[in-house]
Amino acid sequence: MATMLEMPGPEGLREAVDALRAWQDDAAPMQLHPGDLGWFWRSGAEATAAAVRTWRRDGRILAVGLLDGPRLLRLTTAPDARRDEELARRLVEDATEPERGVLPAGRVNVEAPAGALVRDLLAEEGWGLDEPWTPLRRDLTDPVEDPVEAPNVQTGERTGPRNGVRNGLRIEVAGPERAHEVAAVHRAGFEGSTFTEERWHAMAAGLPYTEARCLIAYDDRDDRHDAVATVTVWSAGPGRPGLLEPMSVHRDHRRRGHGRTMSLAAAATLRSLGSSSVLVCTPSANVAAVAAYTSAGFRPRPEIRDRCRS
Repeated sequence: MATMLEMPGPEGLREAVDALRAWQDDAAPMQLHPGDLGWFWRSGAEATAAAVRTWRRDGRILAVGLLDGPRLLRLTTAPDARRDEELARRLVEDATEPERGVLPAGRVNVEAPAGALVRDLLAEEGWGLDEPWTPLRRDLTDPVEDPVEAPNVQTGERTGPRNGVRNGLRIEVAGPERAHEVAAVHRAGFEGSTFTEERWHAMAAGLPYTEARCLIAYDDRDDRHDAVATVTVWSAGPGRPGLLEPMSVHRDHRRRGHGRTMSLAAAATLRSLGSSSVLVCTPSANVAAVAAYTSAGFRPRPEIRDRCRS
């Protein structure tokens, strides 16, 4: 039977999310994660369904794609289908021909895991390479170092706890009552962000959020108790890698080690959820982010690049 392209609709999102969860593995290359759909869910279930594509053969989903914007298809496949030629050729056809309802004409990008045959076939069709991204991973077999006992990355000296807070921060799990603070910190960390309290609630109502946590940090070193950083982490289930996406530090509170502290808190939270490791991916040009994750014990993997058509 031939592989068929599907637009699953809201009722089909659970099957797509479950497939992505099952495909996560520490030995796999960086790939689309259920947390990526979870973060997109901030636009609502209908918008998420409209952005998801699945490819099915003999009743089984073999590939899941997310249109993360109108010109970027983020794509992954079942592990045993990475080099499936019939599937790869169908993926290339659907990504190349605008009438298939996947990508429009003109400049577009396809993100696919390293080693996937679809990347090779796109290259044969003349698709080039876009800007490099750096994936990073931290193993969670051992307990995560507590930031209050962590050595200063500049001096090597250890900092003790101050009134029970981490490096001047009080970190809490953010529930609905703190959604407005999370959204405000996110906007203060990402120029042009449109994240709002309403979008946080939409994200938290999504299927992937059942295995997610949102953390928010407050600066308790004075009487203002400012919200200064936030991070969301997504589990794919026990024994599988979790995802850190996104992390934001308020622009007025940078260069104080908050990125490292939040990265450690994110890793510890995922470990408590049973994750085997934590993954994150950032543009290689964002050297500050790469440095913050590395200082928190994340290890860079080989750079990855989208395939792009001009």
